Amino acid sequence: MKKIRRFLKVMLAGILLLVVCAALFWGYRNYTALKQVYTYEALITQEAADNDISEYSSLALAIMLTESKGQGDDPMQSSESVYGQQNQFDSPEESIAQGVAYLAELIDKAEQQGCDLWTAVQAYNFGTDYIDYVAENGGQNTLQLAESYSKEVLSPLLGNDDQEMYRYWGIQSFFYNGGYLYHNGGNLFYADLVKMNQWKVTATARFFD
Repeated sequence: MKKIRRFLKVMLAGILLLVVCAALFWGYRNYTALKQVYTYEALITQEAADNDISEYSSLALAIMLTESKGQGDDPMQSSESVYGQQNQFDSPEESIAQGVAYLAELIDKAEQQGCDLWTAVQAYNFGTDYIDYVAENGGQNTLQLAESYSKEVLSPLLGNDDQEMYRYWGIQSFFYNGGYLYHNGGNLFYADLVKMNQWKVTATARFFD
């Protein structure tokens, strides 16, 4: 009996150590990513002001965190909205200018169509036509609408007629459908990812000011 208790204590200690190590690793990764993203805070704030969306500067930072963690010459992955391909910019400044302008365009269209903010955010990943789709289906972004658009509209449009899926690991995806996305269907969890990252940006702002 004593051997069993000793074994259980060792197992429990090992599990606890793994949890602590995982938490520290997660914290370090988030810290380094946020630190990099915050190097662009002033530029994003200025671009947001220039596009009359100053109140959404933290949202733009969250989009950058979601897209690239602030890495590369296209940290907002916005060249696709101009050229149809990613990583076509030569500098982060170009990427940020286009990304914030595109976000402003999406927010404006969503407001005109009577849709919520997260429809505009999801459209950053899906494209502007998603706003029309949501407007015709209640005006509020949901995972169910994002999935149906990804599966029935975007994925087939880009060649996935058989609606094939691939493994995608994430907290939202795991609990929603076991961790899957549709090939060529964008990321149906995008708005939720940005929402979570905006919380991180807001919660840690005082550490990077």
